[in-house]
Amino acid sequence: LRRGQTTAIIGNTGSGKSTIAKMLLRFHDVTDGTVELCGTDVRELTQHALREHISYVPQKAWLFSGTIADNLRYGAEDATDEELWHAIDVAQSGFVRELPEGLGHRVAQGGTNFSGGQRQRLSIARALVKKADLYIFDDSFSALDFKTDAALRHALAEEVRDAAVLIIAQRINTILNADQIVVLKDGCIQGLGTHEELMRTCEAYREIARSQLRAEELEALMDDANAKGGA
Repeated sequence: LRRGQTTAIIGNTGSGKSTIAKMLLRFHDVTDGTVELCGTDVRELTQHALREHISYVPQKAWLFSGTIADNLRYGAEDATDEELWHAIDVAQSGFVRELPEGLGHRVAQGGTNFSGGQRQRLSIARALVKKADLYIFDDSFSALDFKTDAALRHALAEEVRDAAVLIIAQRINTILNADQIVVLKDGCIQGLGTHEELMRTCEAYREIARSQLRAEELEALMDDANAKGGA
């Protein structure tokens, strides 16, 4: 995972996608080989030192009781209101501006007074408030409609352009433009490359594409991949 690049991991449920994120954060430790941050085995770092470098949006978008501002400042206690609003805008959370209390709006435990999509966007905003070297988005766009997903990823690209980004996803549309895509199946890498390369060379990736895309979309993507391969 290199600065300025987006790496995506895709695969079916249970293929091991989230396990990779948890190994990076040391929720799990590797049993063979190493996971390294800037050349240092993560097991040689304290959890505080390791996690200082990483901003993480987990699969389940969990919010804490308090206010929206309280939640957004978990990763950066000294963040200004201006910085909070900026993160909210990048995360396509404009609905906060329509709340009478704005940043002071109360959040129920778990965020149960917000929809699933709103919780995901607020969790992403919270991650963006913290300035990190690596941003991990673990299936963090699944509750968003395709239009919001696309707008968020477009804004996100500029916001985290100097960091490394890892997107774990099940939807192929979310990762089409990643610099490199890892295809996982049963814990093993089946393919590694750009979308176009994988459409030509990786059957497991094509299976995912066939299951998710309409026939005309799939045909267009195959034509594009073949054209780039020929070039």
